[in-house]
Amino acid sequence: MRITVLDYGSGNLRSAERALARVGATVTVSSDYDQAMEADGLVVPGVGAFAACMAGLRAVRGERIIDRRLSAGRPVLGICVGMQILFETGIEHGVTTEGCGEWPGTVERLEAPVLPHMGWNTVNAPEGSVLFAGLDPQTRFYFVHSYGVRDWELKAGPGFTDPLVTWSEHGVPFVAAVENGPLTATQFHPEKSGDAGAQLLTNWLDSLG
Repeated sequence: MRITVLDYGSGNLRSAERALARVGATVTVSSDYDQAMEADGLVVPGVGAFAACMAGLRAVRGERIIDRRLSAGRPVLGICVGMQILFETGIEHGVTTEGCGEWPGTVERLEAPVLPHMGWNTVNAPEGSVLFAGLDPQTRFYFVHSYGVRDWELKAGPGFTDPLVTWSEHGVPFVAAVENGPLTATQFHPEKSGDAGAQLLTNWLDSLG
């Protein structure tokens, strides 16, 4: 599988590249429009602030690449802030930033005694999940974030399948992963989640056909 990790100035490009290569993908890190469009799968990583990531994404026409790939049914995987920017809006420090708008919903600060949410946590994956196939329900994944999507429900239109939403909790429940046709995303870092993350990335690669 030919995978492009989209380079738009985010910080975890190389760890994503290494993790994908480790599970058998042929990986290129690039901001080239044509290369990103033609890859079997596109990975959109993300570290830092929502607004800064959106600015970097727009600078390389990343939001257009994502939208055009999805319109053609071509797989995209968002990771951490790379998941958050897929939603309509992000609110950080009182500033509202427009996201890619692939999903309705708002990224906002978690309500928890300790932030950031940093470390290993379990997730509650739905029945039928491809992403978490073969993984024990008590499997832990590595999170680093202070913001997330809360109280979210998305119903697909007639003739379409509702997204599979995986939840986790830190102070409040938040969306930990979404599987929605060609668009898949995780709030946690599979590339930093050891064997569990490797299995999840393998499952995603296998789903690309």
